[in-house]
Amino acid sequence: MSGDDKQGEFVATSLSESLEIVVRTDPGVVRGHNEDAVFANPNLGLAILADGMGGYNAGEVASGMATMYLSTELEADFAKRSPSDVDSATGQRYAQRCLQDRIAATNSAIFHAAESQPQYAGMGTTLVTALFSDNTVTVAHLGDSRLYLLRGETFSAVTRDHSLLQEQIDSGMITAQEARFSQNKNLVTRALGVDPAVEPEIHDYPVLPGDIYLLCSDGLNDMVEDEEIGMALQMLSANLELAATQLIQMANDNGGRDNVSVILIKVLREFPAERSWWAKLMKWFR
Repeated sequence: MSGDDKQGEFVATSLSESLEIVVRTDPGVVRGHNEDAVFANPNLGLAILADGMGGYNAGEVASGMATMYLSTELEADFAKRSPSDVDSATGQRYAQRCLQDRIAATNSAIFHAAESQPQYAGMGTTLVTALFSDNTVTVAHLGDSRLYLLRGETFSAVTRDHSLLQEQIDSGMITAQEARFSQNKNLVTRALGVDPAVEPEIHDYPVLPGDIYLLCSDGLNDMVEDEEIGMALQMLSANLELAATQLIQMANDNGGRDNVSVILIKVLREFPAERSWWAKLMKWFR
């Protein structure tokens, strides 16, 4: 970040009383090791999930680098300045800008590690990240790891896969039902660390109390239909620990052909950003 971003003294507000976060990862039934990596910081309202790709244990290295680099840098960024701050020149939220910059730097680190060490050649990882601030969630993703939302009785995918399969569905070449049985399931069109530069998809979404967000690797949604995932979350919404365990069990019961990871986030109450005394005063006179 440039020097013109320096703010006055900033004290970060913990979101641990506004969000409940549960993390689970499992190698599955078939694979001997786990190439998924997960991270969550309830105080910051940050969740990161990465699904590594590459021979030997290179996928494990790529996903581990992604979660470690991103979490470390973002924690440092948001210790100095609120994610909900808005750049007066661009109108962009600081959360979006940081995610964009830090994902680019992480991409470079993984790409150069793969280039310099033959055993890691071609490694990369998917990524899905959720950052909560000011009653908003900022979502960044690359590849086919997903973020879903359960709001009331409606369960829906928030992200769209960056994959050959999704492009075929979008173009009308195949139907969503045919896609369930396609051989091209795991061909992603965007990933972290595969190319020198990468373009993550980043969006802000409004958050409501009672919302439940699910970040998952394709080891879950390839094994379990979306409708079944949504029903399990609805039935177990009062117990996130049990819900996370149940989702992984469902994937493994259906074959567990891949590593499966889930991060569940329940919004317990609103979490508006703390405004300066001047902003509060101006709001009072509006």
